Amino acid sequence: MKICIVGLDDYPQLAKLKTAKYVGGESVQHVLLARAWRDLGHDVSMIVHDHGQGRLTDVDGIRAVAPYARDEGIPVLRFAHPRLTGMIGAMREIDADIYYQSPAGAATGITAWFCRRHGKRFISRIASDLACIPGKQLIRYWRDRKIYEYGLRNADLIVAQSEQQRTLLQQNYGLKSEVLDMAVEMPSGPQPEQDIDVLWVSNLRPVKRPEIVLELARRMPDVRFTLAGGALPGAEDYYRTVTEAAQSIPNLTCPGAVPYTDVGTMFSRAKIFLNTSQIEGFPNTFLQAWVRGVPVVAFFDPDSLIKQRQLGHTATDLDDMVHAITRLLANREERERIGERARAYAIAQFGPKHIASRYLEMLGTQSAAQVLRYGTSG
Repeated sequence: MKICIVGLDDYPQLAKLKTAKYVGGESVQHVLLARAWRDLGHDVSMIVHDHGQGRLTDVDGIRAVAPYARDEGIPVLRFAHPRLTGMIGAMREIDADIYYQSPAGAATGITAWFCRRHGKRFISRIASDLACIPGKQLIRYWRDRKIYEYGLRNADLIVAQSEQQRTLLQQNYGLKSEVLDMAVEMPSGPQPEQDIDVLWVSNLRPVKRPEIVLELARRMPDVRFTLAGGALPGAEDYYRTVTEAAQSIPNLTCPGAVPYTDVGTMFSRAKIFLNTSQIEGFPNTFLQAWVRGVPVVAFFDPDSLIKQRQLGHTATDLDDMVHAITRLLANREERERIGERARAYAIAQFGPKHIASRYLEMLGTQSAAQVLRYGTSG
């Protein structure tokens, strides 16, 4: 079967480029799924931005098609060309049976339109709770929000990360979705020394609230914090403000953007993983921590998973977060007990091949009307 992942930001992750300024959680998922589908015997392609690698490249048996560069074209006009024409041309060239796209954006609608027009199947994956709330999506333009909503309504399969997202989609759009876990890459190599007390990893942007890490570090001067992440395009000023403020806090280290190939070691060095977002989807970083036996302390708890399975601590406010960090750092036995439980859960639930197979199984169980509409392929 031919499968295409539409993930314009994915090439640095696919090619393991250490020069990447940021890597989003969706790119991590896309590449894990691409490799898993490849290993399951499928023909896998990805549509990505051109970083100078050329229009067509092959990375470990996965074909990457780059129709245009991120900033190519004349502002306003470039939505039509090269972006719209380039994406449609790339999808036509690849001629896959199944197209998979996330996160929320105009690409969702463009992919859905192409699939409807050409008799292909389309999987749309929800990456954030905000993607399920009209007007709240992290999409800059009204036009692109409407194109995204068209894509949602015309997907053959919508995959949510949590029951919360499934409920929001039903309430706000009247759409059904299936809940499916994310994939996580299993760690390898020896366990390094745990010399990071509290680790925070994400792209630095307001919705992630990294400024809370600075406040925690000020309140807890004896605790070693590491805040790792780069700036998203358009959030450079915010990144600069946060990192400049961090320079005056002696127990806070800010290494900037860390290549995905190196970030696993950073998780292994941590005693606690910290998340400060108020709202998320299901963070890849939770899985990266759990599979390495690292407890998670966060405000956000998808489907109450942290609380119900005892995988860390869900904080109610900043004082509660300080208390949880203090308790876990002081009690190694409790920390290791939580870590072992988290590792066992992650290994059992989030293997890439298992998750990749479930996507295809879910698509295969859609209504008979859809099967008749598209016919069979593969």
